[in-house]
Amino acid sequence: MTAAPGTARPGGPGDGHPDPAARPGDAADVADPLRRLVAVMDRLRSPGGCPWDAEQTHASLVPYVLEEAYEVAEAVERGDRANLREELGDLLLQVVFHARIAQEDPDDPFDVDDVAADLVAKLVRRHPHVFAGAEVDGSDGVHRQWERIKRVEKQRESVLDGVPLAMGALARAQKIASRAARADLDVPAGATLPVGADAVPAADGAAGTGVGERLLALVQEARRAGLDAEGELRRATAAWEARLRAAEAAGVQQAD
Repeated sequence: MTAAPGTARPGGPGDGHPDPAARPGDAADVADPLRRLVAVMDRLRSPGGCPWDAEQTHASLVPYVLEEAYEVAEAVERGDRANLREELGDLLLQVVFHARIAQEDPDDPFDVDDVAADLVAKLVRRHPHVFAGAEVDGSDGVHRQWERIKRVEKQRESVLDGVPLAMGALARAQKIASRAARADLDVPAGATLPVGADAVPAADGAAGTGVGERLLALVQEARRAGLDAEGELRRATAAWEARLRAAEAAGVQQAD
């Protein structure tokens, strides 16, 4: 993990290190580790705390959120449980950090308890088969029910609404393919559709080479096989990178 300046994780009880947040009478004295984390973050952000933490905004922290999410994924794919525990902590730090910044908003403040309360309410609403006696047909039925409830809650006109444009192209294609399948939308990838007035032509005005359509077809193939296309490509790229590095090292040795 590439730690942000000034946000090193404090030592916990029994680890041989003093708790930097613990002062007599502090909230950091409580036994709940999550509450202690909130107290540590509050101290870092407050006057007399860490200058770097005090300067951060929601926007400035976006790269760290993305980085930590990728590092969690990497730990999972490597089967590295010790590192996974650490990276999950780093991702949790981002949630607590954002919530602490949100407390300072003069017009619409909220804190980590509000975030947790909203999440609990959403989980209960979207799992009526667990909390309200509804019936679903397996995990696929759960997914479809989730999407139906979400669409009503957010008053979306399309099942495809809400897929972030900022997602990587491969991950976004996979998400759209999944949403379309759950909504029983059967439009083959690459099919010719009417072009709307808002359609954006290719930058050079030339016809495409078909590479995008072939990539999209592979995403669909992965989805039908129950595979995560993004993860498959990440793992294949990592294996190729290892071979490239080995060839590079062998070439350097030969040159020497």
